[in-house]
Amino acid sequence: MKIRSDHFPLTVCLTTGCFAALVIIGLLGCDPSTTPASPPSTTAGSRPQPASGKPHPPTPPASKPTPYAEDRPKIVAFGDSLTAGLGVAPDQTYPAQLQKRLDALGQPYLVLNAGVSGDTSAGGLRRLSWVLAGNPRVVILELGGNDGLRGLGLVDTRSHLDTIIRQLKQAGVQVILAGMKLPPNYGEEYTSKFEAMYIELAQVHSLPLIPFLLEGVGGEKSLNQADGIHPTAEGYRMVVENVLKSLLPVLNERSPAKTDMKKSA
Repeated sequence: MKIRSDHFPLTVCLTTGCFAALVIIGLLGCDPSTTPASPPSTTAGSRPQPASGKPHPPTPPASKPTPYAEDRPKIVAFGDSLTAGLGVAPDQTYPAQLQKRLDALGQPYLVLNAGVSGDTSAGGLRRLSWVLAGNPRVVILELGGNDGLRGLGLVDTRSHLDTIIRQLKQAGVQVILAGMKLPPNYGEEYTSKFEAMYIELAQVHSLPLIPFLLEGVGGEKSLNQADGIHPTAEGYRMVVENVLKSLLPVLNERSPAKTDMKKSA
């Protein structure tokens, strides 16, 4: 997938308002990539087979088996360039780092990156069927920032996000909603309604909410790339911690042990 981004001569600001402006400008500056023809997936390699006529190699000591990728419940990170990880190596994006943290915590989930730079809520809605085709158990929804920068009507943005959430829930998918913020120069009324939109959607649909995905990262020069917009690998590490605050309670609640207890109750 080819991702193109325009570069802006920006000065890193250390205030929340200035940072929000940089983030939103950076998100808009990235043109959306062509939507892939197939859902996000990780294909496990086939098991190695011994050469014909040769004895089988000795069986290694028993250990906890690692399930094949297609057998693991899936978490889809669904968003724009902040999810895609523009400017960092694939293994340093927040979804990739989230995978490492979940593995270390003993969680069985497979994290898939469905981020597309420059995407809007309308674009996300258009590729929702592609996301659903991957049969996710959980979706972390991070969209709407580009809508805000373009000054799109909040009624339309809310409608797109609402439809995405409803269709995901109808498919039995647990949604975790990530909120975004706008710079103050968009006007107090618009910015306050924009931020409230995420809170209200989370309340209406009873969703876990990440109030601001970049909390603690915004405005910190050492945690952002040279453009002052997108996080560095270390910045994304902190983003993962923000995500885990809302994600882990959901995963623990949906653990096989608790599911079995509910069925037997």
